Amino acid sequence: MAKNNKPKKKVQQPEQGIHFSPKMIGLLAEEIAKTMSHIPTFRPKRPKETKRIENAVFLDTSAIIDGRIFDVINLGLLAGELVVLESILLELKHIADSKDLVKRERGRKGLALLEKVKRVRTVKFSVFSHDRERALGLDLLKEVDERLISAAKQNKGRLITCDYNLEKKASINGVTAINVNTLANVLKVIAVPGETLHIKIQHKGKDITQGVGYLDDGTMIVVENASSELGRELNVVVSRVIQTSAGRILFSKKL
Repeated sequence: MAKNNKPKKKVQQPEQGIHFSPKMIGLLAEEIAKTMSHIPTFRPKRPKETKRIENAVFLDTSAIIDGRIFDVINLGLLAGELVVLESILLELKHIADSKDLVKRERGRKGLALLEKVKRVRTVKFSVFSHDRERALGLDLLKEVDERLISAAKQNKGRLITCDYNLEKKASINGVTAINVNTLANVLKVIAVPGETLHIKIQHKGKDITQGVGYLDDGTMIVVENASSELGRELNVVVSRVIQTSAGRILFSKKL
């Protein structure tokens, strides 16, 4: 008989390992669940709610550089806490570092005025840090004007500026904005036709026959037939008053 030379197939033995009964698996699952229940879960911290400033007065870059509002503050006529955004301070710093001599001087003047008012004990002064701006969501706004309006609105405060466009934009957004230029015009002397004034003729007017003088508050007085009176003081009588965007102009005649 011929021998069968085919190799014999190896029978695969079952792998040896640890086997748990269903009851043991259930007990292990219970223990794991108990352990996991004691592990603290991570919860993101909520940003702290910022306290609203009562009667806040927010200063714009233009008003700080202009400087006249600080004279009003020193007189004690402006009630409320003065607030400056960190964004405004950064804008002032950029102006103070400008290569342009005029801009650089204006920026440095603004920073100096803020430092001065900060030392006045009777004036409450605070700066909105970047963290506080972030807490109010101001960091999502690109323009400084938008941040200023939003901060004033959220704190139910007022805004002081010399920027006409910012004044109107704030008004549209329901924020009270005080324009220093408007305030200055309101406080000027109110003269009526027929009133007598004493002024000095400082330069010629648009018409070659006119002379021009100014009151102490800066109000312009145009005097007819006074171009030859340069450098002299005259008594004049007001003939008419014109209101312009720049303020009042008085037209008068020599007495």
